[in-house]
Amino acid sequence: MQYMLLIYENEEIFGGPEKNGPMMAEVGPKHFGFIGEMGAARVGGAGLKGTAFATTVRTENGQQTIHDGPFAETKEQLGGYYLIEVPDLDAAIALAKKVPLGRDGGIEIRPLIPLPPGMTR
Repeated sequence: MQYMLLIYENEEIFGGPEKNGPMMAEVGPKHFGFIGEMGAARVGGAGLKGTAFATTVRTENGQQTIHDGPFAETKEQLGGYYLIEVPDLDAAIALAKKVPLGRDGGIEIRPLIPLPPGMTR
């Protein structure tokens, strides 16, 4: 089963939208170690630039508008993700507990919807 591990943290502790502060220098290398620890379970993943670089296409009543940013009313922003393939939710939770976080934050675990036979991602 494939799962996304979505990493939510306060981007300000990492030096703002550019993510080049001292906390990133501390946590960044931990992610490279974690990537090695995941081994074959890791299918993909990446860090994301800060919310200042985000663009949202929103559809309301069939009309699309484009907005700067994600319009998140929270102190935590989506900062990165891992795509993993593991046998079950318990295995996904075990890996999510090991994702390096700066100080506070959360890891959201979301199963991917399986594709119909013959289709690939």
